[in-house]
Amino acid sequence: MEKRKYNRIKAVLAELGVTNAELSKNINRNKVSVSRWCTNDAQPSLEILYEIAEFLGVSVKDLLIDNKKDWKNMTRPISSIYYL
Repeated sequence: MEKRKYNRIKAVLAELGVTNAELSKNINRNKVSVSRWCTNDAQPSLEILYEIAEFLGVSVKDLLIDNKKDWKNMTRPISSIYYL
């Protein structure tokens, strides 16, 4: 089974020419944590995701995998989903 990816931090870093080490230093986080986020082995908190976006000068949305395709594959209509 393929590991599900939630973020695209690694791709954004590559697009901007920023290294994991630079990100780690500028947001004051452990290099191992940043590496795990980049490989989707772990996910940053929302607060940290905002810190990353601010440092990189991008939208938080740019750091996340778009889930629209998941909505298209749903077997029941959205109106039948109950929110708590």
